[in-house]
Amino acid sequence: MAQQETEKQHDGVLPVDDEGFVVDTEDCEAREAAYRERGTSRPITVVGNPVLHKECKDVTEFDDELARLVDDMFASQRTAEGVGLAANQIGVDRKVFVYDCPDDEGVRHTGVVVNPVLQELPAERRRLDDSNEGCLSVPTAYAELARPDYAEVTGQDEKGNPIKVRGTGYFARCLQHETDHLYGYLYIDRLSKRERKNALKQMAEGTPRYPVVPND
Repeated sequence: MAQQETEKQHDGVLPVDDEGFVVDTEDCEAREAAYRERGTSRPITVVGNPVLHKECKDVTEFDDELARLVDDMFASQRTAEGVGLAANQIGVDRKVFVYDCPDDEGVRHTGVVVNPVLQELPAERRRLDDSNEGCLSVPTAYAELARPDYAEVTGQDEKGNPIKVRGTGYFARCLQHETDHLYGYLYIDRLSKRERKNALKQMAEGTPRYPVVPND
């Protein structure tokens, strides 16, 4: 009953639960397909491109241009077979990311976050997971990286409504990874110098399976 009442009060793109977090696990297939089919896939920017190494600009206009960007991001994410994509990964200097990502229980989460802010966790809630991490902007490279296994992000949906998103396990890693992108950080920036060098070597020796923008 509480969820139903909350949903009636919320005019956002997604309903919210009784704690105010978006319900991003319903109708994922149909929602993702609708975005993607309206969009145009764009090539992925890779490490070294300046747009990836600075904080992106806040979104202030929630208009048709933003809607087209979101559609293109979902299309690009599908082409690259990713689970999350930040706007600067297709060369757009705006604080937006999309996701279509499972958690460790295999539950699919699909949504959009504009102007995301990662919430600090109290020490007692910080349990680190040192699983492998990869990035579409560092193609073919992977490295272990410790991140909290739970994450909360606040921001807005593509219509400008305030939202909260939370995730565990792999999805928590995705939320942290994509928020990092929009503040100018790649996951390899959080590695030791030796591990970063190894990741870049993996990238140099591999061949991306999706179109990328070469760095001049």
